Amino acid sequence: MSDSYRRKTAALRLCFHLIVIIEVGAETHYHSTLTVSVPHMSYICPEGANVTMQCVAAGTTRYAGDQVKFGWLFTAHQDQRCQDDTRPRIPHSKNHSHARAEGVYYQSTRGVSWITLVNVAHADQGRYCCVALDIHREAHRAVVEQKPHNHVLLTVTPRRPGNTNCTVIDHKPPEGSVAAGLATAGCIMGILSLPLILLLVYKQRQTAQSNRRAHELVRMDSEAQGHENPVFLGGSPQNKTRTVSQIMTRQSSETGRHLLSEPNTPLSPPVHGDVFFPSQEPIPESPDFMQV
Repeated sequence: MSDSYRRKTAALRLCFHLIVIIEVGAETHYHSTLTVSVPHMSYICPEGANVTMQCVAAGTTRYAGDQVKFGWLFTAHQDQRCQDDTRPRIPHSKNHSHARAEGVYYQSTRGVSWITLVNVAHADQGRYCCVALDIHREAHRAVVEQKPHNHVLLTVTPRRPGNTNCTVIDHKPPEGSVAAGLATAGCIMGILSLPLILLLVYKQRQTAQSNRRAHELVRMDSEAQGHENPVFLGGSPQNKTRTVSQIMTRQSSETGRHLLSEPNTPLSPPVHGDVFFPSQEPIPESPDFMQV
């Protein structure tokens, strides 16, 4: 199996998974068009203070004519989810739909819900979950189509004389979540651009192979013509004829070196005395030896 076939198969599989993820996300978005948000994430109140917490529903219901009703749930543990059968200031043994809690007031209007706690105590500290119910009525029965929710945190501090005001804190997303979001976005962008990257790599490899094949053909053709380097395709060099005197003197302009018989040359024989070619015995330049 070739590399190009494996790349194409991997790209097709990746595109298929991306299409499935997009379709699932679109379907989820269609079925969850109702959302719940909270203006403030945390409330800090001293004992004896009154606090009003708020949540807002946004979006549309599943069907036209559906009703949106709110409910508030409570858990004393701020790091745990609220249970369906636990409501503020109602003991678990008495927690039913008709039970009423003292000092707890609810109000809802036009997609906004409030819960007010009077004279908060340490037992009121915990997580308060706001739930919006998308109720669709059909054939004398009610069906919950959507159930989005959100939560706020209530922290109760010791009582302080003359101070009954609550402090509101809006939590910023931690740096870890921001980094995770950026990493996720980078991964998505990388996945989306992967087919283009594979295509560019494939074209680059094809171009490199074509160039390598062209160089190979040129080299084979040059070898067939007897040239070691196809760039220099001039005629074959001709032998340069020299005379006997030129051979003996070995002029430095041609060779770039000096004979050992020349003066002031390293390892040259002394000027006075016997030399390799004494001047007393010159070699005649006969016409028969003019050409080498």
